[in-house]
Amino acid sequence: MGLIKSTEEIELIRISSLLVGKTLAEVAKHIQPGITTAKLDRIAEEFIRDHDAIPGFKGYGGFPGTLCTSVNNQVVHGIPGKYELKDGDIVSVDCGVKKNGYFGDSAFTFTIGEVDEEVLTLLKRTRESLNLGIEAAVAGNRVGDIGFSIQQYCESFGYGVVRDLVGHGLGSELHEKPEVPNFGRRGTGKELKEGMVLAIEPMINLGKKKVYQASDGWTIITEDGKPSAHFEHDIVVRKGKAEILSTFDFIDEILKNKN
Repeated sequence: MGLIKSTEEIELIRISSLLVGKTLAEVAKHIQPGITTAKLDRIAEEFIRDHDAIPGFKGYGGFPGTLCTSVNNQVVHGIPGKYELKDGDIVSVDCGVKKNGYFGDSAFTFTIGEVDEEVLTLLKRTRESLNLGIEAAVAGNRVGDIGFSIQQYCESFGYGVVRDLVGHGLGSELHEKPEVPNFGRRGTGKELKEGMVLAIEPMINLGKKKVYQASDGWTIITEDGKPSAHFEHDIVVRKGKAEILSTFDFIDEILKNKN
């Protein structure tokens, strides 16, 4: 599991990452009030298998779903089930696939119906913080530069930046080194080198940063009960500007046409 990926490996990770984007777009087509998170999970699994890939999360460490579906004050790792999405909810949908021996991993937070302005702004800023983190992911910088960019931006609005979970390297394993926290100090941590593939994934709370794990052993929830947003891209560290392997374009297109 070398930290620096070959051109061939990067292309395989790109294929998997794009498939995750297409899977999340398929989920976007069906996401609406009244649908259960279990139904979304079945849609995603079928879509992934139809594209000659396997769900990257299912069975990983014993996780039962293809998707992590985390609603409202659930931060990440929500287990799909009987919960029916309702007007005003947000749901973070995290998805992984494995194709040709390599993983893709991406997440997007969706809105259901009419969502509070304050929460919509949280989503917009969390997505923007992901872009800022990606901007810092260039050769010669350090892991701390990514976290610093995300943390400084989000905390300037009084949001809580989750400490307990982090981004990660990606390749033939779903979670590789290095860990990529969403907080940090400039110029600290592992040096970023061209060809490293990272999953950068800010998890940002409307309230405080503190979280706890539910009794199901998976779901992470905000301690103060306030909503949390999560966006994730897979990127390659390059000189001057990182290259994004995953995409939200398919999702944005579906959502635009639904409105």
